[in-house]
Amino acid sequence: MLWEEYKSEQPAGHQYSQFCERYARFAATVNVVMRPEHRAGEKLFLAFSGDGIDIIDPDTGEVMLVAKLFVAVLGASNLTYAEPVASEDLPSCTGGHVRALEYMGGVTELWVPDNLKSGVTKPDRYEPDLNPTYAELARHYGAAVIPARVRKPRDKAKVEQGVLLAERWILAALRNRTFFSMEELHEAVKPLVEKLNNRPMRKLKKSRRELSEEVERSSLKPLPRASWEFARWAQPKVNPAYHVEYDDHFYSVPYQLVSQRLALRATEHVIEVMRGLKRITSHARSYKKGGYTTKAEHMPKAHQAQAGFTPQQLIDWAKKTGPCTAALVEELMKRRAHPQQGFRACLGILHLDRHNKPPRIEAACARALKLRACTLKSVKAILRNNLDQQDFEDEGLQAALPLHENVRGADYYAEKLH
Repeated sequence: MLWEEYKSEQPAGHQYSQFCERYARFAATVNVVMRPEHRAGEKLFLAFSGDGIDIIDPDTGEVMLVAKLFVAVLGASNLTYAEPVASEDLPSCTGGHVRALEYMGGVTELWVPDNLKSGVTKPDRYEPDLNPTYAELARHYGAAVIPARVRKPRDKAKVEQGVLLAERWILAALRNRTFFSMEELHEAVKPLVEKLNNRPMRKLKKSRRELSEEVERSSLKPLPRASWEFARWAQPKVNPAYHVEYDDHFYSVPYQLVSQRLALRATEHVIEVMRGLKRITSHARSYKKGGYTTKAEHMPKAHQAQAGFTPQQLIDWAKKTGPCTAALVEELMKRRAHPQQGFRACLGILHLDRHNKPPRIEAACARALKLRACTLKSVKAILRNNLDQQDFEDEGLQAALPLHENVRGADYYAEKLH
């Protein structure tokens, strides 16, 4: 069809046999493959195997999980590291990287992962988004991450071949064995990894280990002195109580940051909160669900003053007004499961002196104590109705009853009896 179209436009052109021969030469160059030259110490290729090994529950005989292999391959020497992992999650991925680099004795300039879901949050041909923890891991080791393009196996041919060899020389070698724990599988994989790396390659007549020592080991960057600590990242919003939440626990930040979204880094022992590239604060990590970890300097001045109170300080403050005021404040705190639950009510009574003279407050507290109406509302009602200026003993019972919200009166109970 192509030749006929060609001849219709070029009647004096090539005949069919010549056209086919030339077309065949053209087609052979359309999808040419460039064989990459891997410079020593330049690239480390990383991936998970497709197949795995069953881990059996010894009690039930059922498969608990299927352990896959995490595989890392050096570009120039093909030195291969493999370890079984229970899943492809972030801790397994980052932990595999750390142990692979320790096994190889150094760090390459570039990492080429196979778009690991735990490491690459959004694959993209030009600017893929990395998981913050994975990006932090790369920064710690001074490596740049260049994920392989999606559906481009030639970008990661090294690790594809490495995974294939690991499946042949490790998984296939263990196919007839039964494993009851990950620890048992780890011990079985280690000697097979060494066997793979010490096995001479056919064309080069050298093993991967020998080639690594000769051409690549000296080109690797040294491992950092400080060990890497796994951390998770989050972006919590500061709640109105100037705390951010992580793992059902609340950590304080400066109150001026209420409603802002911050970056939070959580390790096993420390919580760090950052705004942009600046660290705002850090806390010792707490695993108490629903608990609060608060620094006094993060609180407004008024909250700092309130948080600094003790029950005895409030009672001593109330004594300046009078003994009945102090007794009412003490009673308010006794009626709560925890004294601090009554602090606000106590402060409300002590702040009545802003609009009332101390003798009136003392008389109102005395009246509230006699009526057993030990609440801030009751004291305010006494003052509002000027009952503090009346003689309590001369009054009838009915005058006092409305001050207590829980007392219904004798008529209520008389009706119930009838």
